[in-house]
Amino acid sequence: MLTTVRTFAGLAAKDLFGTLPECGNPRDHLLAAEEWLKRAHDQGNDDGVSYGYSIRGGWRPSYRETSGYIATTFFNLAEHHSNSEYKARALRICRWLLSVQNHDGSFSNPHYGDQGIVFDTGQDLFGLVRASEETGEADFKRGALRAADWLVEISDSNGRWTRNEHLNTPHVYNTRTAWALLRMNQVDYSQEREKIARANLDWAVSEQQASGFYDECAFERGVAPFTHTIAYATRGLLEAGELLEDPRYLESAQRCADSALDHLEDNGFLPGQITKDGKAAAKYCCLTGNCQFSIIWAKLFDRTGNEAYRNAAIRAMDYVMRRQDIRTSNLDVRGAIKGSYPIWGRYAPLSFPNWPAKFFVDAMLLRNRWL
Repeated sequence: MLTTVRTFAGLAAKDLFGTLPECGNPRDHLLAAEEWLKRAHDQGNDDGVSYGYSIRGGWRPSYRETSGYIATTFFNLAEHHSNSEYKARALRICRWLLSVQNHDGSFSNPHYGDQGIVFDTGQDLFGLVRASEETGEADFKRGALRAADWLVEISDSNGRWTRNEHLNTPHVYNTRTAWALLRMNQVDYSQEREKIARANLDWAVSEQQASGFYDECAFERGVAPFTHTIAYATRGLLEAGELLEDPRYLESAQRCADSALDHLEDNGFLPGQITKDGKAAAKYCCLTGNCQFSIIWAKLFDRTGNEAYRNAAIRAMDYVMRRQDIRTSNLDVRGAIKGSYPIWGRYAPLSFPNWPAKFFVDAMLLRNRWL
């Protein structure tokens, strides 16, 4: 524990004085993040991915919610590198997910109890759907169907997810969960699933403000949302819009992406929180949000050919790379991505969660196409 505290004290001191690590080329940064994700996967006695490395006890236990979508990243890396090790890791994660799936098909977070959570179930659904596609194994499809059926059953009379949610609050960022349901429909189509997905996507669009940003997009009401959750909402609408070929969702996502782009500084800094009225509400950067918006801008560049999106995607990732240490001898943090910069920022302070590294890898795989 003392070693961990010293590690984070040293990192905080560097951020306080603006001392940045030595930067390498983009491919080296991508490889370092991949290696750190593998180390996160190798922690503990199960096959889930550790929450990450934190001042609160070093390496944390496996985190169900993000393990599901990290599996999809490992599948992508297996294809990118033609390396079966990554696919084996992805399958180990997905088999572990089946072992911790609730009897009703949902996934819970043991920190909050045994009750299934809508968002967590959606994120794990991504992994199970992909595992089913990759292997054709009945167990993966069965698990995915059980999760998808629960998401349908738990919706209210309007088809919306208003219960079994974090802090018992509906969240616009469940557009990602709607996207997961639509991915399930690519394996096994259900009109009812599409109906539920659309109900939640429609509600998200109705929550979009004149600023381009969304109400009900924070973890809790009355707080300016992190760029992390704003990007969750935006990406869900973008991906769902593409799957459904529905311009309403695509246009909504692009409006929010454009509004976020207005906040991106020349050096790639994006304020970690932005109000629904479009005002910056933080002086720190949520590095996860940078990575996620880089993905969104890269995808919009692919859709539109607008160079402003490509340039934004590159700048956002350059900012993160300059704050990723790929040279340190400390393997607990080498290649990892902080929750916030500086490290004491409000989003996931004093920690290296697993999902910033996941989205960093996803974003760099898109970015490095342009090298």
